[in-house]
Amino acid sequence: MSQIIEVKVPDIGDFSDVPVIDLFVKVGDCIKVDDAIATLESDKATMDVPSTVAGVVKEVMVQLGSRVSEGVVLIKVESGATAAAPAPQAAVPAPAPAATPAATPAAGGGVVEVKVPDIGDFSDVPVIDLFVKVGDSIKVDDAIATLESDKATMDVPSTVAGVIKEVLVQLGSKVGEGTVLIKVETGASAAPVAPVAQATAQAAPAAISAPVSASTASIAPAPLAPALPAGSKVHASPSVRAYARELGVDLSKVSASGPKNRIVKEDLIKYVKGVMSGAISGPVASATGGVVGGGVLDLLPWPKVDFAKFGEIEVKPLSRIKKISGQNLSRNWVMIPAVTYHEDADITDIEAFRVLLNKENEKGGGAKLTMLAFLMKACVKGLQKFPEFNSSLDGDNLVLKKYFNIGFAADTPNGLVVPVVKNVDKKSVFELAQESGDLAKQARDGKLKPADMSGACFTISSLGGIGGTYFAPIVNAPEVAILGVNKSAMKPVWDGKAFVPRLVLPLSLTADHRVIDGALATRFNVYIAQLLADFRRVAL
Repeated sequence: MSQIIEVKVPDIGDFSDVPVIDLFVKVGDCIKVDDAIATLESDKATMDVPSTVAGVVKEVMVQLGSRVSEGVVLIKVESGATAAAPAPQAAVPAPAPAATPAATPAAGGGVVEVKVPDIGDFSDVPVIDLFVKVGDSIKVDDAIATLESDKATMDVPSTVAGVIKEVLVQLGSKVGEGTVLIKVETGASAAPVAPVAQATAQAAPAAISAPVSASTASIAPAPLAPALPAGSKVHASPSVRAYARELGVDLSKVSASGPKNRIVKEDLIKYVKGVMSGAISGPVASATGGVVGGGVLDLLPWPKVDFAKFGEIEVKPLSRIKKISGQNLSRNWVMIPAVTYHEDADITDIEAFRVLLNKENEKGGGAKLTMLAFLMKACVKGLQKFPEFNSSLDGDNLVLKKYFNIGFAADTPNGLVVPVVKNVDKKSVFELAQESGDLAKQARDGKLKPADMSGACFTISSLGGIGGTYFAPIVNAPEVAILGVNKSAMKPVWDGKAFVPRLVLPLSLTADHRVIDGALATRFNVYIAQLLADFRRVAL
């Protein structure tokens, strides 16, 4: 006995409208419990959504670029003993009689209207590309048209399979939710059997020769796609366009292998690999449309070394946290013109005050005050005084934030994560110490939710008791600055008459030079040091 079960997006915290950046299933696939269905990516984390049931995928409700939230149906799965029955039949089709008139009625064909799905509050959205015409055979999830608003581009997929009988829109047509795009004849009568068999027979030699040509292509350097003429439109999905912006790739230079000459993710990856290896010589555009390295990423291939020949080795896979953070940090390091500024803060008095408060409260059982809590309050005052530090770049616009959420780097067995304390301006140092301590414990236990790591305006990376003097932390995009803190140390400081011992805290501020210049960064650093030297200034 089989049944259709909906697989939905699980609890992903406070996130909503999270884009689908990868899709691993299609209609007809057999999946098992915990098989990955799709990958979702917020501004701080990437997560795979696993299947909760086993069976055959009957319907895929999302596509690349779709925005989903908790409870959104991703796929419909037929589970039970009969779910996998159609697969063997499809793999080895039985020869049918030359004429079976009863087959057409059994299929129950008919003409179905395919309409524009829910596209939010948009209306009168223009059709900028049309991929079908009357007589075309289409499958479920094949792209029908591309719509483009002033904020986003999206492909409209077909919800049915069959032969197109009528196309009701054209390039430039304005559409909205519910607008009929095409009419499709479904069922066995939609397409004759003979052409299908013929196409299969013709495809067989191509399938046999494909591995040979593929292996040949992998050896030979991939040719650079010719640049598109000025004003030509590049055909790519929103997710591919976003990925290209992230990598800094000019899509007009990428060869397209998708249907209707569309650029798919694999084309993008192939192009970047070609440029990095030197097989392709072509410019890679920056995020703002410029060119990296004067036009070419002239990099040597990554060295391949057989370490075992030098001695005993052990191979350990990188944790998922390190893989994700490594990719993000590499992007930020390459794409952000960052400069680090150093300052020493005299924390003698505030440290004595912190120790005194902890002694007074040690019998109360509350959270111990940490220097991090004081740093958070000082940073909020800095963000309020210098609002450029509480901003993010969005293309040619600067987004100034009116809220104050502070992230802090937490060391875990699997790597660094950045929990975020929300509304720091509205909380006391005791509340901040308690909340940051709880988040750090959850991070070590691997229990942080995506919502706990999102929404930061500014990040503090503290090496605290580990040691060190100064370092250059990497800006955590889309933030524009990060404050690095090292271990405090007693140093002789001249007070005008004599050298006196003072407890000094090294500060290292890294800032995005596109938003923050050297003078502003130095003023911010000096201001934070003044607040820490006399914490009464925070109340001003």
